[in-house]
Amino acid sequence: MTARVLIVDDIPTNVRLLEARLSAEYFDVLTASSGQEALRVCAGEDVDIILLDVMMPGMDGFEVCRRLKSDSHTSHIPVLMVTALDQPSDRVRGLEVGADDFLTKPVDDVQLMARVKSLVRLKALTDELRARALTGQEIAVEDAMRAMASIDSEDGRILIIDTDARHAERLRAFLAPTNRVDVLTGPSDAALAVSGGDYELALVSMSLGDFDPLRVCSQMRTAEMTRTLPIILVAEDDDRPRVVRGLDLGVNDFIMRPVERNELLARVRTQIRRQRYAVELRRSVTNTLALAVTDELTGLYNRRYFDRHLSLMLEKAQQQDRDMAVMLIDMDFFKAVNDTHGHDTGDSVLREFANRLRRNIRGVDLACRFGGEEFVVLMPDTDFQQAQNVAERVRAAVAERGFDPGNGRLLSVTVSVGVALNEQDTDTPEIMLKRADVALYRAKREGRNRVVFDAA
Repeated sequence: MTARVLIVDDIPTNVRLLEARLSAEYFDVLTASSGQEALRVCAGEDVDIILLDVMMPGMDGFEVCRRLKSDSHTSHIPVLMVTALDQPSDRVRGLEVGADDFLTKPVDDVQLMARVKSLVRLKALTDELRARALTGQEIAVEDAMRAMASIDSEDGRILIIDTDARHAERLRAFLAPTNRVDVLTGPSDAALAVSGGDYELALVSMSLGDFDPLRVCSQMRTAEMTRTLPIILVAEDDDRPRVVRGLDLGVNDFIMRPVERNELLARVRTQIRRQRYAVELRRSVTNTLALAVTDELTGLYNRRYFDRHLSLMLEKAQQQDRDMAVMLIDMDFFKAVNDTHGHDTGDSVLREFANRLRRNIRGVDLACRFGGEEFVVLMPDTDFQQAQNVAERVRAAVAERGFDPGNGRLLSVTVSVGVALNEQDTDTPEIMLKRADVALYRAKREGRNRVVFDAA
């Protein structure tokens, strides 16, 4: 995972220390020594996350953050405030002016990397949604931004998962005045409860007795209905190594015990607001693009949309020196399905394949029907190992279970997959697709039902 990080601090020693820590993890680091300089950098550069000092002369960090979040061009950039202030009211103030998180000086390395990586993942998802809207029609972004301005964080639907009823009740009492809160003391039912409850946030205790809290979080992350549900871990100080693992699994945030009421409320408001914004953005994109750029049979994006989006994302990946992969998928012997069982059955198999494809790629991946029985997936920020994992998951999801066209007889179907990576500065969309196509035909020649990569 890489990203461009802007460090804003008027003390050079602090800047050098943070720059060294982040550069060692292969982040691209920019710096600014004042609030005004930070605003200029953000106006002229693509920044993925901002580490913002609070105490600066002239314009303090709170004012810088307020200006960034009130500007539609920079409001989507995550802001991580770095402060020597340790009063809960100061931290809450930072979150209320729009900061996404905060760190207290002296900065702890584990907390620094955990917070940065978590926010970078959120930024990547937001960027992908914005790019998809821009690809189809710029008005979708404008509509989404207007909707965002009207979104509040009140009356959230929250589930607390904790085997300790006393601890759970304390959290519920903090949140209940402005939210609808349920408590679940049996973690084994968590995935079922969350998927059926229309929740906007889950608070998961790290102390669940015989249950593994990270297993509970992982189950929620892999379920279709709850894949994007924000999760906040409630942890003790000695839980920090497992908290870091939780953030790698996709947990959005954490709060340490003893839980301070105002900090909890601020973190909950931030996550609910972000969740409602993401939902609104997806709805806006879907409504705007549905007729023009989706395939009527499968509901996936069509080739017209894919061609434009591939050009946009490849250019961005090359400018920012980021990985990207394209996966071309062809259903094996599909003509025989149509010839033997009829086109209605063939259409049913294509629809079911599209559903399995959606379930087995990641949230940032873009799946399209390329034509006939051929499909393509664009995978941003994806290296060889990640692309291989996704491609194998898709292949296995097709081969391991037959397709039911509705007549009770299961059809055995497999797919061949060709994958190409963004490896050369001279790569074009046409070159990448050609290399993926060459890899796909190798998969066909070598026996089908397999994944093959093509080198540049």
